[in-house]
Amino acid sequence: MRVEREGEGKIPIEKAIGDELRKGGLSLGTAESCTGGLLSHRITNVSGSSDYYKGGIVAYSNEVKRKILHVAEKTLEEKGAVSAACAREMSSGVIKLLDADIGIATTGIAGPTGGTPDKPVGLAYIALATKEYVYHEKHIFQGDRGENKRETVDAALEMFKASLKRARSSE
Repeated sequence: MRVEREGEGKIPIEKAIGDELRKGGLSLGTAESCTGGLLSHRITNVSGSSDYYKGGIVAYSNEVKRKILHVAEKTLEEKGAVSAACAREMSSGVIKLLDADIGIATTGIAGPTGGTPDKPVGLAYIALATKEYVYHEKHIFQGDRGENKRETVDAALEMFKASLKRARSSE
């Protein structure tokens, strides 16, 4: 995914986001389940990302979600690991864990197995948290495992870019 910036050629979205984070003096942490570190990989592909990226947790098991990111046992039991509630708690948890300004979390069912009628393959929840608020989106992608993971990361980066744009316009 590439974005157009005035006066420049196309640049990768992760670089544009990094530029905004650096300019705002903000830090970022990630909590990933279904994307297995792909979001962190995209962010750290940008030279100088250590200026704003604190790190990430790949919380594939519920135990890691619970023990490291402090997702409530009740959330996991009642809503499940693939839920808006879990994504929201993961994004808030990574902020606290890494002392970051912003947290992004992904959880979903990449496939090809694991889907149910209520939670089909391709279902993904993405949450973005700051210390003031938490926002989430639900997506259902139609690709294979790799495509679902890539599309989840693309959607997370787009969601993040839009939130930075909204924050900048409210200043």
